[in-house]
Amino acid sequence: MSAAAASDQSTTGWLRVTQVKSAIGTKPKHRGTLRALGLRGIGRTNVLPDRPEIRGMLARVPHLVDVTSATQDERGRP
Repeated sequence: MSAAAASDQSTTGWLRVTQVKSAIGTKPKHRGTLRALGLRGIGRTNVLPDRPEIRGMLARVPHLVDVTSATQDERGRP
């Protein structure tokens, strides 16, 4: 990884995404988006990088998720 790419990753913010509403009865694209975000049920939380692709997915399902900011330490990954 180049130094520029490493610095971009370190300055990238993180989002804590929690599913707050069931996907039952929603459109198939909404269910697929939740799965792509790593959410599999109400109360499940995933910490994701704040990138345009993730923001676009969140814009598709704002009625099903709760989004807050998170720190890199909350990721829970090395």
